[in-house]
Amino acid sequence: MTAAVDSDGSGGLDGFDGSGGFDAGLLAPGRAGSAAEAATGDAAFLRALLDAEAALTRAQASLGLAPAGAASAVTATAGAARFDVRALALRARAGGNPVIPLVADLSEAVGAEHAPYVHRGATSQDIMDTAAMLVAVRTLEPVLADLARAERALARLAREHRDTVMPGRTLTQHAVPTTFGLKAAGWRSLVLDARDRLKVVRAGLPAQLGGAAGTLAAFAAYGTADTGALVDTEALVEAYARELGLAAPVLPWHTLRTPVADLAGSLAFTAGALGRTASDVLTLSRTEIRELSEGAGGGSSAMPHKANPVRATLVAAAARRAPQLAATLYGSLPAEDERPAGAWHAEWEPLRDLLRLVGGAARDAAELAEGLRVHADAMRAHLGLTHGLLVSERLSAELAPVLGRARARELLTGAARRATAEDRPLAELLAEEPELQDLDLAALTDPTQYTGSAGALTDRALERR
Repeated sequence: MTAAVDSDGSGGLDGFDGSGGFDAGLLAPGRAGSAAEAATGDAAFLRALLDAEAALTRAQASLGLAPAGAASAVTATAGAARFDVRALALRARAGGNPVIPLVADLSEAVGAEHAPYVHRGATSQDIMDTAAMLVAVRTLEPVLADLARAERALARLAREHRDTVMPGRTLTQHAVPTTFGLKAAGWRSLVLDARDRLKVVRAGLPAQLGGAAGTLAAFAAYGTADTGALVDTEALVEAYARELGLAAPVLPWHTLRTPVADLAGSLAFTAGALGRTASDVLTLSRTEIRELSEGAGGGSSAMPHKANPVRATLVAAAARRAPQLAATLYGSLPAEDERPAGAWHAEWEPLRDLLRLVGGAARDAAELAEGLRVHADAMRAHLGLTHGLLVSERLSAELAPVLGRARARELLTGAARRATAEDRPLAELLAEEPELQDLDLAALTDPTQYTGSAGALTDRALERR
């Protein structure tokens, strides 16, 4: 049981140089080096498994169902550095999960006197599910911190650019004017939606304790044999959850996978919410648009002039992958019997990948928002690309009472065609119409004066905390 895991929890092995066949994140720049990667590595998961085992013995000891010495011994022995994670992984093939060889090694390490109290009454799924919830809770902490960073940066952008007018685009085309402040406030709103969902889910992530078929029978049997008294299994579950800092479940959830499904849904939503910002940044940072740019764009291996929007690219990639990972977890909901074959096992890797993916995306989204550059001059210039047609909606509303709806529509339709064909401003063409001589056409066709309630909406959005 020689130590074989890195202290950073990243799942690498001592002496690993990148050529030993283990995942160093070479194909995953979105999560490489992130706090989420460290919190979900093999070493981190091994730590969570051992924490679950030690907490179980402590919970039993707190109720007089195990000696205090056993609780102390198991807790002292349950350090990840004692165990060879690669050996555990290889031996896990025999029983289909790593808990079985881990319990054998932990029992041996703790010594004959206390070994009977290791894993007593539990089933492998109790420990695996509990460890998964611990890993999730620990991973969500840095994710939420990065979402907070992103929120603060987006709030600053929304305030600074409350009245920075830009073309609003619908179905890829210029529609009516909007403001960048309102756009940034919308991005922030999605980040807050993600934060709120993750917080709710994290607070409810439960420990798992049910025994072989979810009846807690073995815990009662062992306890009664030792003490001669009936065992309060509800108190045991509550004590176990309390030791771990997890919620106490109403029922064992071996085949009631609501916690995993809720976690999957909130993580997939978070990836998509962050992807919304990334999608806009990727569009608006195109060379021919360049209304936005990343503070420190990435380089190209072949084209020295390029500054690629790398942070937005990685967030967008995460948003595309997350729904499929969540779908696998949702697909495990119809688990059969009291403990399933395959459905539970199918969750482990997708859940870890989803946590890693979202953790990396949150980090990149925070960096993206903090470094984003807004090119207000380009936004202003683009307001005139359609020769004033950006305010045709306003003109329709203003001219209808003056000319009648039919005549207003006829005049504007013809003027719009001419503005494009003749490359002339709409205001200039309309000024030639005798019917409109008394109107302030310069003001009516000024896109900066047709942003509706964008400023008020931005202010309202920024009130949310």
